[in-house]
Amino acid sequence: MPAARPAPPRRALPGQAAAAGCCCCCGGRRRRRRRGRESRCCGRVPAPQASAFPPRPLPWPPPPPSSAGSPKGVRAVPAPFPFPFPFRSRGRWGPAGPVPHPLLPAGRACLSHAEPRAQDGRSREEEEEEEEGCYQLYPGHIPTSPLQKALLAAGSAFMALYDPYRHDMVAVLGETTGCLALPNLRDKMKHHPEGYRILQERPRIRLSTLDMARLRGLPHGSLGREYVRFLEDNKVSPDTRMPPKFVDDEELAYVIQRYREVHDLMHTLLGMPTNMLGEVVVKWFEAIQTGLPMCVLGAAFGPVRLSARKLQVLATELLPWAIRSGRNASCILNVYYEQRWEQPVESLREEIGIFPPPAVQV
Repeated sequence: MPAARPAPPRRALPGQAAAAGCCCCCGGRRRRRRRGRESRCCGRVPAPQASAFPPRPLPWPPPPPSSAGSPKGVRAVPAPFPFPFPFRSRGRWGPAGPVPHPLLPAGRACLSHAEPRAQDGRSREEEEEEEEGCYQLYPGHIPTSPLQKALLAAGSAFMALYDPYRHDMVAVLGETTGCLALPNLRDKMKHHPEGYRILQERPRIRLSTLDMARLRGLPHGSLGREYVRFLEDNKVSPDTRMPPKFVDDEELAYVIQRYREVHDLMHTLLGMPTNMLGEVVVKWFEAIQTGLPMCVLGAAFGPVRLSARKLQVLATELLPWAIRSGRNASCILNVYYEQRWEQPVESLREEIGIFPPPAVQV
């Protein structure tokens, strides 16, 4: 008795797709689904069988994307499909929902335009400034490029020569032109025990740190008493010294700040007033000591404003003494003046290497 002929396969209903991975029969030839090629199906499918990867039900309409598990300002890149649905890849069902972007490395996500802040809390502008090397190194610091420093130096030099009492222009000139002199001064301080301690402790000479009543009560001839007398006679204050802005190094910024604060102490040790002749003499001494272009410029062009009599006194008496004292003295920034208030001025001059000033009226 011949075997019973199997029933023909059932046809799929309209709109019903064939089962994934199934074989269809068209004209007695078996055509399998190949990877990357779409098969032509006659629409007849075999009897339903248990699948190893049953499809999961899809919600419709799709739920809105949730950002509860994402950090603030970070959104996942959506899948390149109109709505999340399970897909098949290498025999496994993939996750239903957003998929990682193919161009991003693992563990990274895109930043939304609404929250342009990085995960570490810095803004986009701060990151761009850090990449360019332009960011604040200390309070009040203004980052500048070499071209900007050159323009500031030229403008401040012109204004300082036009009006030597423009202390703000003199300060800008010293900061923008001291790129070589300031590191040399710092190295001298680092190789001296007292200067190294100053760099570590960073003392300040200001009215808030000075005990003016105690300094007034010191004996005559002491550094503290003569310093207070200089401030009162010339009506100046240590608080008028401008803080640095254009020095692109925190330690070098303190070096030039220290130089500005001990400038009045140089007047006290040299016995020079704050008139034009006294400033020129102090600038010659400081130019030899520090090598700052600002001091060299003031020493070279300052005598232009002096009278003939003062020019003669400068050339015959004061200038040779200032040059000899500047060459013979040790670095003026290596003295902890805050701990020398009781020391006599003559003793400190001898210790530093400053010759006694000439007996001439300045």
